[in-house]
Amino acid sequence: MPVVRRLIGVYDADGSLRGEVAYLVGRALGRRHCSLCDITHGRVREKEAWRACRPGLPVPFETLHLDERSAQVRAASDGAAPCVLAQIDSELSVLVGTSALEACGGDPQRLVETLEAEVAAQGLSWA
Repeated sequence: MPVVRRLIGVYDADGSLRGEVAYLVGRALGRRHCSLCDITHGRVREKEAWRACRPGLPVPFETLHLDERSAQVRAASDGAAPCVLAQIDSELSVLVGTSALEACGGDPQRLVETLEAEVAAQGLSWA
């Protein structure tokens, strides 16, 4: 059975100051939206509920902005952000896509449940 070693959440936004401001303005104008941002962050900072959920995951979960991705993460997530990638051995693949993140409705606990369900549905196990 393939084993998930870590998770990488990819935001649909750049992490630079300019990127963050552009995202916030676009969001306020209804032109930008990132469902992973809605799950992990409030208006300005990381949600307390997300900080409480993340350590309970069986593998490390890191987040990256579009401009922070390595070549390997970029190859796995191009055109798929926002998404959550799973590292299985040395390979990365999309575990949870945009529509599933959207279905979480900004709720960190629903993301955890979705991750667990996808691992089971794809015949994977946790490290």
